[in-house]
Amino acid sequence: TAMRVYVDEALCQGHTLCSMTAPDVFHLRDDDGHAYVAVTEFTPEVIEAGRRAASTCPEQAIVVEG
Repeated sequence: TAMRVYVDEALCQGHTLCSMTAPDVFHLRDDDGHAYVAVTEFTPEVIEAGRRAASTCPEQAIVVEG
């Protein structure tokens, strides 16, 4: 399967730690402050940034697959 990173919308509480850890990968929505993945190409650098950000998420809302 292809590697990818995504945010589980049901778990994200908008703590913003992922966007502080990996600002090129995670952005915050204006309406509710919840995170989303702002990239479409999942390079090894993006996957690594996703893993770093996942380790900071109190809700464990960031999923790295692959």
